[in-house]
Amino acid sequence: MRRKRMDVLPRMCAGLLFLSLLCATGLCQRSKIDNRCVLSRAKSCTECIRVDKDCSFCTDESFEEPRCNLRENLLRYGCREASIVYTRGEMQTQQNFSINTSLQRTQVSPQGMFMRLRAGEEMSFNMDVFQPLESPVDLYILMDFSYSMSDDLDNLKSMGQNLAEFLQALTSNYTIGFGKFVDKVSSPQTDMRPEKLREPWNNADSPFSFKNVIRLTSNINYFSQELRKERISGNLDAPEGGFDAILQTAVCKDKIGWRKDSTHLLVFSTESAFHYEADGTNVLAGILTRNDEHCHLDTDGTYVYDTKQDYPSVPTLVRLLGQHNIIPIFAVTNHSYSYYEKLHKYFPISEIGVLQEDSSNIVELLRTAFERIRTKMDIRADFVPKAMKTEFTSLMYEKTESGSFHITRGEVGKFNVRVKALEYVGGQHVCSLPERDRQGVIQVKPTSLSDSLKVTASVICDVCPCEQQQEFNSPMCSFHGDFVCGQCICHPGWRGDTCDCSPASSPNNEVCILPGDVEPCSGRGECLCGKCQCYSEDLTQRFDGAFCQYDVLQCPRTSGFLCNDRGRCSKGACVCESGWEGPGCECPMSNDTCIDSRGGICNNHGRCECGRCICDKASLYTSSTCEISYSLGFQAVCESIRDCVRCQAWGTGNMKGNCSTCHLQLQMVEELKKEEASEYCSFQDEEDDCTYHYTLEGDPNVLPNTTVHVQKKKECPPGNFLWLIPLLIFLILLLGLLLLLFWKFCACCKACLALLPCCAQGRTVGFKEDHYMLRHSLMSSDHLDTPMVRSGSLKGCDTVRWKINNNVHKQGFTSLAAANPKDLIPYGLSLRLTRLFTQNLVKPDTRECEQLHKEVEENLNEVFKHIPGCHKLQQTKFRLQPNSGKRQDHTIVDTVLTAPRSAKQEIIKVMEKHVSHEAFNDLKVSPGYYTVTSDQDAHGMVEFQEAVELVDVRVPLFIREDDDDEKQLQVEAIDVPTGIAEIGRRIVSITIIKEQASSLITFLQPAYSHSRFDKLAKILVLREIIDDGKSQVTYRTRDLTAENGRDYIFTEGDLVFQPGETRKEVQVPLLELTEIDTLLHNCQLKQFAVDLLHPKYGAKIGRYPQTTVTIADPEVVDGIPSMTGLGQISQPPKGCLSVPLNPKANALSSREISFSWFPPPGKPLGYKVKYWIQGDPESEAHLIDVKAPSVELSNLYPFCDYEMQVSAYNAMGEGAYSDIIHCRTLEDVPSEPGRLAFNVVSSTVTQLSWAEPAETNGEITAYEVSYGLVNEDNIPIGPMKKVLVEDPKKRMVLIENLRESQPYRYMVKARNGAGWGPEREATINLATQPKRPMSIPIIPDVPIIDAEGGEDYDSYLMYSADVLRSAAGSKHPSVSDDSEHLLNGRVDLSFPGSGSGTLTRTMNTSYHQLSSHMQQEHRVMGNSSLTRDYSTMLMGHDSRLRLGVPDTPTRLVFSALGPTSLKVSWQEPHCEKEVQGYSVHYQLLNGGEVHRLTIPNPSQNSVVVEDLLPNHSYIFKVKAQSEEGWGPEREGVITIESQVDPQSPLSPVPGSPFTLSTPSAPGPLVFTALSPDSLQLSWERPRKPNGSILGYMVTCEMLHGGGEPRNIYVEGDNPETTLTVPHLNENVPYKFKVQAKTTQGFGPEREGIITIESQDGGTFSQFAGQQYMREEVYNFPAEYTTNTSISHSSLDPHFTDSMLMTTQRIESASSTLTKQVTKEFVSRTMMSSGTLTKQMERQFYEA
Repeated sequence: MRRKRMDVLPRMCAGLLFLSLLCATGLCQRSKIDNRCVLSRAKSCTECIRVDKDCSFCTDESFEEPRCNLRENLLRYGCREASIVYTRGEMQTQQNFSINTSLQRTQVSPQGMFMRLRAGEEMSFNMDVFQPLESPVDLYILMDFSYSMSDDLDNLKSMGQNLAEFLQALTSNYTIGFGKFVDKVSSPQTDMRPEKLREPWNNADSPFSFKNVIRLTSNINYFSQELRKERISGNLDAPEGGFDAILQTAVCKDKIGWRKDSTHLLVFSTESAFHYEADGTNVLAGILTRNDEHCHLDTDGTYVYDTKQDYPSVPTLVRLLGQHNIIPIFAVTNHSYSYYEKLHKYFPISEIGVLQEDSSNIVELLRTAFERIRTKMDIRADFVPKAMKTEFTSLMYEKTESGSFHITRGEVGKFNVRVKALEYVGGQHVCSLPERDRQGVIQVKPTSLSDSLKVTASVICDVCPCEQQQEFNSPMCSFHGDFVCGQCICHPGWRGDTCDCSPASSPNNEVCILPGDVEPCSGRGECLCGKCQCYSEDLTQRFDGAFCQYDVLQCPRTSGFLCNDRGRCSKGACVCESGWEGPGCECPMSNDTCIDSRGGICNNHGRCECGRCICDKASLYTSSTCEISYSLGFQAVCESIRDCVRCQAWGTGNMKGNCSTCHLQLQMVEELKKEEASEYCSFQDEEDDCTYHYTLEGDPNVLPNTTVHVQKKKECPPGNFLWLIPLLIFLILLLGLLLLLFWKFCACCKACLALLPCCAQGRTVGFKEDHYMLRHSLMSSDHLDTPMVRSGSLKGCDTVRWKINNNVHKQGFTSLAAANPKDLIPYGLSLRLTRLFTQNLVKPDTRECEQLHKEVEENLNEVFKHIPGCHKLQQTKFRLQPNSGKRQDHTIVDTVLTAPRSAKQEIIKVMEKHVSHEAFNDLKVSPGYYTVTSDQDAHGMVEFQEAVELVDVRVPLFIREDDDDEKQLQVEAIDVPTGIAEIGRRIVSITIIKEQASSLITFLQPAYSHSRFDKLAKILVLREIIDDGKSQVTYRTRDLTAENGRDYIFTEGDLVFQPGETRKEVQVPLLELTEIDTLLHNCQLKQFAVDLLHPKYGAKIGRYPQTTVTIADPEVVDGIPSMTGLGQISQPPKGCLSVPLNPKANALSSREISFSWFPPPGKPLGYKVKYWIQGDPESEAHLIDVKAPSVELSNLYPFCDYEMQVSAYNAMGEGAYSDIIHCRTLEDVPSEPGRLAFNVVSSTVTQLSWAEPAETNGEITAYEVSYGLVNEDNIPIGPMKKVLVEDPKKRMVLIENLRESQPYRYMVKARNGAGWGPEREATINLATQPKRPMSIPIIPDVPIIDAEGGEDYDSYLMYSADVLRSAAGSKHPSVSDDSEHLLNGRVDLSFPGSGSGTLTRTMNTSYHQLSSHMQQEHRVMGNSSLTRDYSTMLMGHDSRLRLGVPDTPTRLVFSALGPTSLKVSWQEPHCEKEVQGYSVHYQLLNGGEVHRLTIPNPSQNSVVVEDLLPNHSYIFKVKAQSEEGWGPEREGVITIESQVDPQSPLSPVPGSPFTLSTPSAPGPLVFTALSPDSLQLSWERPRKPNGSILGYMVTCEMLHGGGEPRNIYVEGDNPETTLTVPHLNENVPYKFKVQAKTTQGFGPEREGIITIESQDGGTFSQFAGQQYMREEVYNFPAEYTTNTSISHSSLDPHFTDSMLMTTQRIESASSTLTKQVTKEFVSRTMMSSGTLTKQMERQFYEA
């Protein structure tokens, strides 16, 4: 045996150093970054330094390179450092008092910073924040005083002492205050009858908006006394005016009593929803102005501006509470929790808690909320200039979802503040912004802290100093220019470096011709004034020299890099950087790479040239530094001289007696010195078993020159003691026999002793925990290993029987008797075998696994066949069970037995019997372990062996798709059949919380095939977004037949999908064939698997959790590359070619696919390629003929799945086709969104919605809404504001705080994976539009945008359509009984045209009860040409009802369940006698059949109505019956908005709450003129039908009005549909629209415009057969300009049916076309008698 001891470290270092040299000289390619400074071609110094924060300008007069460049480049090119103009940003600390933790108050350090930044520059600094453990607290309770909160007020009055104790536990320094709110004292929020204004309820105060009752005080007794004086109040509608109260509480700082250095907590207590900006009738009519955000409390603390201004918006509250350090705590009941849960998420720090019906838990709620708040801190930046952006991070603390930090009080928190100056804002450079937008004082303030950090920041937009010292008409510029910053700025008409050239002067080209050349400037430039101006390419100078004779790309290259990337090419030669030399700058000037292991240069046996050693004597054993190294190519030196050494030194070995042939120079030494030799050889002499050692010196190439030092003394083993071995063996066997006997004796004794009472005391078994909480999204298995522990004496064995029940949270979960006992169900069986586990048992294709699989199933089937109805076993698998005692390395078998439900007990008995016998026929099993799992419960046994303290019970979790959102399982230890232990903790509960998946992640397909030539296997992973956000999944490869390190490289990692991302790629490196595989022609199919594991952030694994990758091995057949390893290829008919090998398809773009393959054996003449859209019949495939083994398929649809095949052919015919290959084209940008629609809420608020693009060309991931002011000429005024809507399903926004009476331009564009598509735009002035009246807030889930808020508030809040519903089940309704009819009165709306210039509003209100009250109101607004008349009839209580007849049912509420179904609910009416039932009548509001529903159950107060028409208004009537008869009816009108209206296919309502799975748009429209009055229209079926196509709706209308639109329905589902349209007019443009229909409704429309022209009255024959195609909507020629304006919008769906009115002008040089779409207004009057009148007027709006 040989041992080598080689000192390789120096040589390794030298090798690494050389490798670094190669990288430095360009052999290791590095990425290049485009130089923005040079590319800008800046002409002046100021323009240059504003291009980028790293740009500098050279003012050197003689500098010839581009003057605007990076500083290091300017120095490299010869510019003097003193001539470089470079502006640096600066940052200074103005005030910094360190934090004193002994002061018990909040502190911030530093307190003042100053910074100046260049555009694009970013600076950061650290900020310390300290919050003491105990800080002052101000607690202000703001309570809803509507009548439904009366019991809450009573409880609060008795809690004064409890609140005091709660505050004292928080801090010793506290104050507490109290305020109350109801709503605006105006109609319809409040009953304005005089008696109701005095006392809305018995023993109630007059209605009010907000009152500050108790100013913040530390006197808890005073607080309690004042609180007991308060009485409840009341109002009408369910939502309350709490937003007014919150705003006044924030801005009235002194009147409320907020202290400077305290934590401000605002407790908002209510059980109702909230009013918000622009949601009331008064606001919509223009009566109230916007909230001014000022304090308006009088001396009594009453809010006095409630009837003068509107409610605040949500963004306004978020901003004001943050500025005043107020943290809201929402204490709300279950009924309104969903509204406030969404609301509180928009506050950086806030809390929400569920309040009991009587507020009895408010103290506990506050305690929980405050504990959460104490650990949160939000840092915000106020007053940030538009040109800057701030960001806050921390390495100490984590960020929450809302952006706040989890902190620890009492310690100094470390934060990092980053301030960045933007380069562009709204498309313009920051230096062109007003000064107020470029500089300011940023206030950085942690929430709840009064201290703040002031950052004085500005963007550097200075002018270069040299530009302020310019020399006008300078002689250096020939008096024809100004000398500025080292260069001439020529006057108009002059040019050249010194402005001495005028283009008007006669050209002299002779001086520009190179001797021997004929063209001026070598044909590479222009001769101007006797000097060559060389041409440039791609903004860079390509040629140089006096005659442009040099090409800057023709200098020497090293490793492909021009001048080794260590210099520049100038005048045909490389100008190297410092430290480099050589023609191509390839040689470093230092000797660092020539240093040997001893620190010398080339081992003193050579010279260093160009960074390399040139050795004097080179050999196989000479290293790169001229050192002798035996490891270089000569590893057998020791072995080659071994026999000679033995022969010459000791006379032994194979050459014994023949040493004359050896020519070694031997030298015997006492001891070898390692450092003196390069080689240390050791061998064992076979003759005496001794080891000898020797070393070599010199070059082994010349053996006579090699000296061998041999160590004299061998290392021999000690003397022979072989006679001791038999004795030792005998003694060991004897000892083993004695130990065995002793163990048997002890085991027997212990078993007997264990039965004694004294030995059994204190020994228990039981579960370790009593409850487990699992989240479904985080579970990686369908079972849970639940620990069971044993305490006390661990001697002896114990077995424990257990069982588990599923769904114990449901009542009667054990009642399975109702199930059919004959039903077949799968039983999961688990046993522990006596054999040890091996890894082969988890590989089904191994022989060991197959044999055991067969043995298990044969024996178990033989046992269970005696149970009636049992089937054979299936799904048998093997595994290990950890934590199972001393047998945890034994094999566990899991299998499935299908048997009747009634056989469960028999199966359990059979299992117990055979486990106790330790055998199932010939199958040996271990005792004490089994599991039997049915569909709802499981039984089993575990065993504690000797000295075992803990074992795991493998509990099945019964995961089902139909599981409840929260379900419970119960595991119970039943008894101990073997052993003496008692059961301790008997029961453990398991709760599983099921969360909806936010996304599904899957492989694109279950199998891939890659050639080794690819070097990388690229595997696509897709994510289907359900609820957008971050998702993560782990991927990992594993061997199948391919081996890691031999066929591929093991790969593992995490894929993180950011919001909006839908696609990732896993890359696995593939290895080349090994020499052995190549020589042996290894044809085994090589495959490996890639698995998706451990989804996080709510993600779940989708359809393909794993994919199999087949590696195709290349080989050569008849000189042609072929592929093996893909299985046996069927032999073609004799003479014909076989199937082309390894076909692969890759998408090149959105319209191209590359399809390639390997040729089959033989000599093909060509190939036939078929391809078609996936899902289409193969008969419609396109067929192309190609000669090469690849083809590019073009003119395809974007983001479309295609299938393709290829076959080869020769002179004998065509061979077989390959397998079908699937490929999807890449995404392309989407087309513009569909039509824009506006619901005008008020003159400052509008609801904008839009339809999905007709061609999505991918998965739509977001929309961008831009809006901004325009002037009368439709030219933008100021920057456009942009809002990103990241949920593509929500195609609707509500924009608030627009400027009144100002026109705005709105633009919407869509985004998919390919980017942003074109914009759809419209211009509208809200002040000229009819408003959308709403008496109660019914707004679907739409984003709300504050037009005046900063970028921090360009977020949105979701509102529920149920916000009108009051607290169901409340003890007191939120409205008074006498006013219920006010909510259900009808409004008569008419909009006749008026010639006057005023808008008149007249309201007549009358009450028919105790007294009459008339209200008339006249209001003049603006210069609108519309007149409005509002007439409201309000029905009062009928006092003439006889006793016992029910009153009118109260609170009629509608809940939409779908586009055609509705739930109608009502509250039980007041009745002196028992109500016996209800009757519900409904019909279309414009007339039709009356439907009647009878409800005999008086406890049922709701009904579901199906088969309604979408977008149609229905009137519902509900009345109650008692034994005295029927009571009066309650009436209500409702419309369900749907995305597609079947009755009006041209007018879908975009962005509505219901999105149907409708088909995509049909293919492009193709027109063929047949005659002067008819044409043929054809189109292709939609690419995404989303179901079976039932037919198409075709609409034809004149483009610029006139005549009625024609609707034609075409049935059938053909690949291409053709329709002949007659009765058209010549020279009239028509617009055609085509929509596809499925069972889910109509999809988006495809539009096209066509005109049948006749030229000069000629015949039509010249046009016959001519086709016109329009692929996009309004895709006019380039000379046309399009201007779209929206004149009106859809009205409230609960009151009107309407169509969008759009005017579009298409202007050209010859004519003007105007398109009109009419808008219908339907107004209705609901009279007391129930009669219905309908008025309809069609209005036309000209462009």
